[in-house]
Amino acid sequence: MKTIVLAAATAATLAIAAPAIAQDATTMTFFVTSVGAGDGANLGGLEGADAHCAKLAEAAGSSGKTWKAYLSAEGVNAKDRIGAGPWQNFKGDVIATDVANLHSADNKLSKATALSETGAPINGRGDDPNQHDILTGSNPDGTLAAGQTCGDWTLNGEGSAIVGHSDRTGLDESDAAKSWNSSHPSRGCSQENLVGTGGAGLLYCFAAM
Repeated sequence: MKTIVLAAATAATLAIAAPAIAQDATTMTFFVTSVGAGDGANLGGLEGADAHCAKLAEAAGSSGKTWKAYLSAEGVNAKDRIGAGPWQNFKGDVIATDVANLHSADNKLSKATALSETGAPINGRGDDPNQHDILTGSNPDGTLAAGQTCGDWTLNGEGSAIVGHSDRTGLDESDAAKSWNSSHPSRGCSQENLVGTGGAGLLYCFAAM
């Protein structure tokens, strides 16, 4: 009996002494925006998209980082905008060690790790509303998907943009359905059209350190 009591007391002491894993925005280097810019895929170009990432990150408590939206545009590949890595989410989970790892089957992006700047999960397939379509304008390797960037992120009407699925889930088991950065074209560039296909004009944001 004494042994059991002692073991329980020791376990309790260790539990109290064990440091908690920090969960805040100060060490965060990756997030999915909790909201879009509000004008469909018209983000004000790459500069406006970067500013949107920075604004949300700073409001969440991040400082001293250069934030870049994971977006391709004419003459620009998303993979070349985001620094070298590694990147971790709000909870400290490393989602990729470097650019090559991010664009491989070994990255750790999923609904559980593709969190917002406040550490909240992004609604995915099966949630109401589904918002897993994330704007990228990119091919699976992170290069430009030509003609699929809503006018290099300046249009909110006709056109389309490639989106990825933040929850890595789609209508089937195809690679495209499970792609975080290159699942399918959007129905259009307006906010209504982005919402209509399972999105909200959200972006992936990376700290380019």
